[in-house]
Amino acid sequence: MGDSSDSVSIDMETPSRSGKEYVVETCSGYVSVSVYGDQDKPALVTYPDLALNHISCFQGLFFCPEACSLLLHNFCIYHISPPGHELGAATISPDDPLLSADDLADQIADVLNYFGLDAVMCMGVTAGAYILTLFAMKYRQRVLGLILISPLCNAPSWTEWLYNKVLSNLLYYYGMCGVVKELLLKRFFSKEARGSAQVPESDVVQACRRLLDERQGLNVWRFLEAMNGRRDISDGLRKLRCRSLIFVGENSPFHSEALDMTSKLDRRCSALVEVQACGSMVTEEQPHAMLIPLEYFFMGYGMYRPPRLSVSPRSPLSPICISPELLSPESMGLKLKPIKTRMSLEV
Repeated sequence: MGDSSDSVSIDMETPSRSGKEYVVETCSGYVSVSVYGDQDKPALVTYPDLALNHISCFQGLFFCPEACSLLLHNFCIYHISPPGHELGAATISPDDPLLSADDLADQIADVLNYFGLDAVMCMGVTAGAYILTLFAMKYRQRVLGLILISPLCNAPSWTEWLYNKVLSNLLYYYGMCGVVKELLLKRFFSKEARGSAQVPESDVVQACRRLLDERQGLNVWRFLEAMNGRRDISDGLRKLRCRSLIFVGENSPFHSEALDMTSKLDRRCSALVEVQACGSMVTEEQPHAMLIPLEYFFMGYGMYRPPRLSVSPRSPLSPICISPELLSPESMGLKLKPIKTRMSLEV
């Protein structure tokens, strides 16, 4: 992938969205993986946030025709679900041991081994972003690049730890009740998307609310316990040599954490995209804001879109929003500069 002579151009023909489901045995239990695309292509591994799977966390991005074409023409997508978060999952047996964040990261290595994958591109949202970053730190040779949405790198603050404990107790004793769903939707989406007494909540929030009904509360509790016990990995961030592209909504409750993580990464190979009028889950709330930064990020790996398709008419980004240094050939994908979307509420 690193050789520009292997560039892969794409057209706007919409690839098939049908995937194949696998259940992979790992060192710490079974993991569900949904595979989309040609397995001869480079691999893009995704990992969702708490209480989500690839349907509820990434379908907005993959239902965006331009982004779908960009990703599926260049990659085979391997959607990894946290244990017990896959579609139709039953409640995990209480006899099964609780897994740590390190255990979840190690599971990814087992998944790659199962499919015979070497180095992969990674995309994760919040808790999933932490797991994939931890994986990149433990298995450096196996990660080509990181695409992180509203990521975390520090151990939980006392405020977050206490908040998570309240959520954890609600999940354990009451399951996916109304209060839990409201707390999770507040974690995922901006206030504008969630609506108010005068403004109905957006379609994407309504869809996520319905999908949350399918989650087993105790399975979500297990993932939350792993994340509430996560360790600080900020000291190892500067040692990462893979390129990193970070997205965060300006209204995300994890906005400050994403900025802090960006400050600790090597600036020569990382970039930050702040998306206005958006919460944590940029992949669902503002997926078009990801398109052009992803295009330029992939250019550093020898992937590109034809010039006539380089700007999406529906994207809140345009070339004038991007630092000129990012557009220079010697910096493309190597010295990404912090950029910020310019998007009005009407977009």
